[in-house]
Amino acid sequence: MRAFLKLASGFWRGKSAKRAFFLTAVLAAFAAAVVGAQYGMNRWQKVFFDALEKKNLDGVWSAVMLLPLLVIALSIAMSGHTVSRMWFQMRWREWMTRRLAGWWIADQRYYRMSIVAREHAAPEYRIAEDVRLSIDPLTDFVIGIAMAVGTGLTFVTVLWTQGGSYTLTAFGTTITIPAYMAIAAILYGATTATAAYLTGRPLVGHVSHKNQMEAEFRAEMTRLRENGESIALIRGDEGELRSTLENYSRIVGAWMKVIRQQGVISSVYNINVAFYPVAPLLLAAPKYLAGEMTLGSVMQTAAAFSAVLSALNWFADNFVRLAEWFASVKRVDELVDTLEAVDAGVVTGPAERIDLRVSKDESIHIRDLQVAHRDGRVVVDSASTIIHPGDKVLIAGESGTGKSTLIRALAGLWPWGAGAIEMPATAEVTFVPQKPYIPRGNLRAVTSFPKEEGAYSDEAITAALRRCGVGYLAKHLTADEPWSDTLSGGERQAIAFARLILQKPGVIIMDEATSALDEDRQTLLMGLFREELAGATMISVGHRPGLEEYHDRKITLHREETGARITSRRLVRRGSLSEGVLKRMKRFLVGGGSDSRPR
Repeated sequence: MRAFLKLASGFWRGKSAKRAFFLTAVLAAFAAAVVGAQYGMNRWQKVFFDALEKKNLDGVWSAVMLLPLLVIALSIAMSGHTVSRMWFQMRWREWMTRRLAGWWIADQRYYRMSIVAREHAAPEYRIAEDVRLSIDPLTDFVIGIAMAVGTGLTFVTVLWTQGGSYTLTAFGTTITIPAYMAIAAILYGATTATAAYLTGRPLVGHVSHKNQMEAEFRAEMTRLRENGESIALIRGDEGELRSTLENYSRIVGAWMKVIRQQGVISSVYNINVAFYPVAPLLLAAPKYLAGEMTLGSVMQTAAAFSAVLSALNWFADNFVRLAEWFASVKRVDELVDTLEAVDAGVVTGPAERIDLRVSKDESIHIRDLQVAHRDGRVVVDSASTIIHPGDKVLIAGESGTGKSTLIRALAGLWPWGAGAIEMPATAEVTFVPQKPYIPRGNLRAVTSFPKEEGAYSDEAITAALRRCGVGYLAKHLTADEPWSDTLSGGERQAIAFARLILQKPGVIIMDEATSALDEDRQTLLMGLFREELAGATMISVGHRPGLEEYHDRKITLHREETGARITSRRLVRRGSLSEGVLKRMKRFLVGGGSDSRPR
């Protein structure tokens, strides 16, 4: 809890401090106004019932005329308190979300966490849901405690003055109890709070376990949805259903523990709810019958007693929410610990990290590079080479030799290993994966990504799509569709090349970027590196036939016991395209490609 509060208290520091203190002051003012209005209603009860007991018609009418003003004041105070509380919660949650989401997304931590911290499932849920479940109740708890203290102190004074002392005579002995109503309220409240703590303490662990099972179940459902096509093609329905039901059975087991503990807590709570409205009347009845208290004093004392008990029972009334809140706080703190561990590198163990540097020239320098898995097992060992500006380098090798891991290290996504990679300071580096990312939005935004929509003109986007053989998509630039589900694998890869035309990066790193293309479209798109992207440095992994024709060098990874080693050789690029290749390119370029969209 201390770690979480240290993080959350940052809302009152830095740029957000001015807003935070203003919202806190507004909320405190309305909370004080609510307590004041409640005290005014309590005083009104004494005046009204005293006048009623004395049959004082003028006094009754005066109290009745005053009531609407008190009701309006209480209504305004409570409404202002509700609005200011929600406003405060929303802004505090906004700050926390910006803090954690920015931390998670920046510097590819979301990618590294998926590798080194798989046990922390669904970090996005912790940011989207657990932050809310930790901020909103915390605000309610702090306000509730503050108002409980204020209410308790205010109405204990009423009990002290109105209840007076009580003299008890038994077995010839006379005992005088001063402020007996106030003492009785405090003892009663302390007893119920202790009972709530003892019965509710086990609930914290049960709720935390239940939330973890719920998060894992949601992650399993997400995995099923994202891999739906692959599962359907291999007829994996029965196995997935079995796995889903097994996961849900763990949720049921976790919920049963929560339900059983809730039953114990409810028993204590319901006994308290049934008894405490009657308790002040029983305590005040002897003094009223003895003529020591008026009816107004009895009603005021009863209302004050209930208010004090409500304040003292705040802990008992909110223990279930406290348990749920603490479970969410724990999950947020686990996310923070993991992010800090990713930054510090401690989750990777004692292994060294690849040193990313800025090149002194425009070349890419790989110096004694050793790429390792997170467990320290070496994948690529003692790699050294220089890639000059404009070079087109093909990385090849058997499956499992670390080709994809090597280019991820070059892209700065894989820090585990040793040695150094020096990248040009001025060159923009773009990574093209096998399955390009398709964001939400219209096709203009999809093609412009990662730039914002509007970064490129419609004419430039249309020309890029036509050049990549998918010109028929240009008429859908403003269509907001689920393009990630609509586009075929080949179309996604064509759009990735259209992005390259628009961005014109200095360094392009590709991982099987043409795997979903037929031979004709691969010829068309790889031709970009002889024309529009001729000046770019290209590093690619690929197995498709004919790729060597578009590269100057070939780096091959050879498997060895100590890790794959590389060899490099020059490739002979033909100076002009063959007649067959030219015909295939012309077929795609004229009219921007076929109007049909084969899968």
